[in-house]
Amino acid sequence: MKLGLVTYNMAKEWDIPTIIERCEATGFQGVELRTTHAHNVETNLSAAERRDVRKQFGESAVELAGLGSAFEFHSPDSEELRQNIEGTKAYSKLASDVGAPGVKVRPNGLPDEVPEQTTLEQIGLSLRECGEFANNLGVQIRLEVHGRQTSHLPHVRTIMKIADHDNVSVCWNSNPGEVVDGSVKSNFDLVKDWIRLVHINELHRIEYPWRELFSLLKKAKYDGYCLAEIPGSSDPERVMNYYRALWTALCE
Repeated sequence: MKLGLVTYNMAKEWDIPTIIERCEATGFQGVELRTTHAHNVETNLSAAERRDVRKQFGESAVELAGLGSAFEFHSPDSEELRQNIEGTKAYSKLASDVGAPGVKVRPNGLPDEVPEQTTLEQIGLSLRECGEFANNLGVQIRLEVHGRQTSHLPHVRTIMKIADHDNVSVCWNSNPGEVVDGSVKSNFDLVKDWIRLVHINELHRIEYPWRELFSLLKKAKYDGYCLAEIPGSSDPERVMNYYRALWTALCE
């Protein structure tokens, strides 16, 4: 497994050269660039600007592990839903142009006025459409385990079975609700075959079984990124060095 960084919230004010410099200095091998942040890797970039982003990462020791969007597919408003689907497609094209292998999307809740199964089916079918489009670009669609009720792993499993596309995967999100009687195994087993990305957070929180999670990932032959989604700091390299040391120890 490889350690990387999510630019939410650490790095949200950094430009690309700073991200690369600090990740190289602290042994973080990759980064997921979150939309709306200061590095400004957005769909309004020109073709030349997209080539420049690809070049900066290509000439560094840091891999562009993915783009992190906030597109979501649960809205009962058909126009809003279509905007999110088309936005995901545009972001997938951006990912292809800058050399990112995947785009993170998310569910963000179950509307009270709509039957639960209806929304789960809508999310799954939207993911399938986006997965089919992005597959032609060599870009993976990664569903973050996120949102009120939609972060419930049985719901994520239902969504993934409806999506039913090899180019749609799960981004494990290390949420407190994944822990049952001190273990994540029962929930992990529901989606383990789809996990292609992992978000991790505060490794000092003993209520989350980090060592078990990393062991389960290794048993599942996961060899992708564990991306740290952590708060910013006035001394970021020191925090990142400590984080890498703890991650390494917990993975042993």
